[in-house]
Amino acid sequence: MSQQSNRIIFGGAEFQADFKTGGLLAWVGAGPDGKTLTYVRGKVLRFAPPKVFQYTFAMGQNDKASRATIELVPETEATKVTVTHDEWAEDDPTYAACADGWPRILSRLKTLLETGRTFKPH
Repeated sequence: MSQQSNRIIFGGAEFQADFKTGGLLAWVGAGPDGKTLTYVRGKVLRFAPPKVFQYTFAMGQNDKASRATIELVPETEATKVTVTHDEWAEDDPTYAACADGWPRILSRLKTLLETGRTFKPH
């Protein structure tokens, strides 16, 4: 996927990652003031391409990390994508943002895969 498509899918942020167990990852982009801002940061827990990518997930300055797991399973005519975002702290304020964010991200990814184009989020 191109960097431009990745930025559109992830709301303007660029994905940076060291794809090894314990490696750091982040979605980084321009903040409202134009300065560089880290939107999400984490550590790689498991990276087994092309089947599984699992990492910790902490949004903004939040120190409470949850866990995201993306699994790809080949099917007859397509690939099944399963996203599980769990291990939330009971009082994690980013839960609501992620509950809304994942459907948007997956919708943009589906559009890219089916049409070769992405659309800009509103």
